[in-house]
Amino acid sequence: MATDASTDASTASNPLPRFPDGFLWGVSTSAHQIEGAAELRGPSVWDAFTAEPGRIKDGSTAAVACDHYHRYREDVALLADLGVDAYRFSVSWPRVDSPGGVGLDFYDRLVDELCAAGVRPVPTLFHWDLPAGLDWLERDTAARFAEYVSVVARRLGDRVGKWITLNEPAEHTLLGHALGIHAPGRELLFDALPVAHHQLLAHGLAVRALRASGATDVGIANSHGPTWPASDDPADREAADFYDLLLNRMFADPILTGRYPEGIGELMPGSAERIAADLEIIAEPLDWYGVNYYAPTRVGAPQGAEIEFGGVTLPAELPFSVREIEGRPRTDFGWPVVPEGLTELLTGFRDRYGDRLPPVVITENGCSYEGLDDRDRVAYLDGHVRALHRASEAGVDVRGYFVWSLLDNFEWAEGYARRFGLVHVDFATLERTPKASYGWFRDLIADQRRGPVG
Repeated sequence: MATDASTDASTASNPLPRFPDGFLWGVSTSAHQIEGAAELRGPSVWDAFTAEPGRIKDGSTAAVACDHYHRYREDVALLADLGVDAYRFSVSWPRVDSPGGVGLDFYDRLVDELCAAGVRPVPTLFHWDLPAGLDWLERDTAARFAEYVSVVARRLGDRVGKWITLNEPAEHTLLGHALGIHAPGRELLFDALPVAHHQLLAHGLAVRALRASGATDVGIANSHGPTWPASDDPADREAADFYDLLLNRMFADPILTGRYPEGIGELMPGSAERIAADLEIIAEPLDWYGVNYYAPTRVGAPQGAEIEFGGVTLPAELPFSVREIEGRPRTDFGWPVVPEGLTELLTGFRDRYGDRLPPVVITENGCSYEGLDDRDRVAYLDGHVRALHRASEAGVDVRGYFVWSLLDNFEWAEGYARRFGLVHVDFATLERTPKASYGWFRDLIADQRRGPVG
């Protein structure tokens, strides 16, 4: 295992600002994207999806992925060398549901290894790999999720303090159920709204299950980004407002305020009385709010035709269109690099939610670039850490920052074509090689621990 990648953040000509003591530095992964060992777990909706020809751009599957299931000790050693405070991983519901309960044995071993290395385990309890046979269109799936969460909490709760209920219910709803780009591959458009509600209900029930197990440090990982109107034209502004409501507020408002945005609650499944009762569960108080940030979205009025954007085909019947953000560097995925969007997002959340917004943790932030000497990734992360500090200076209570991702991995419908890792993975040999960004992040963390807060 090579560990010689290095830069020296502490001697940079423009050193990064210092965050307060206790600020959490970490990295994130997810089970389906790195674990492999598919034969040792139950099937998920992603297994069925990847088996359909044409669903994954390079025709690959996650059956082996990074083989983290068998190489977790090597990966924990990488985490220890990186010097992170915490490791955000996900627990595979299909693995926990595997016969004989052996799936939880794996997470027992992983958590023990992390604790021995001085790295805090931060499990995400759902990161899109729904067990085959379950369906987020069905309300009962939320109750089934809470039962599974109780099982995991009973097994790991003596060593796990910090929990995440769901990862990115917005993307799982939009890409998996509205547009058919991710598993389970449905193209329901606005008929997918029950999927959003049932995931949010599952979140609230999971918070209750975790509290019942004694958990005192619970959050969610929601994806958010500023929505920029394509112009000042009223039609563009109206479309941007609708997009922002659909992708940001529909998933934040219920959790933080106990209400859906105006006009949305009426579209959810069930009577008004049932939705009101569900919202009381969804709004169970959190100890912190996780934000996954990648870029703003520029939105305008519909253009009456399909639009190709970021590898996604958006149908013509949507009441908005997504436009390019011009004049910005782009990642290998084609996403614009806009660090100041993170500051804008967080200060906007502070203004919108006020005292209802708990402390914030950036649970994902990262980019896809090729190569071991990935200086573009270093520049990306440097800019976003500075943007996060500016939000802190503006009064946002930020408590942590997790890079996506530790390893190059199976990037969902993109297969292995996109590399988000601080560590390069040779998918033929599974050899791990730290990149320049790994050394940069290691030096940043070490420098943050030196001396008083500036």
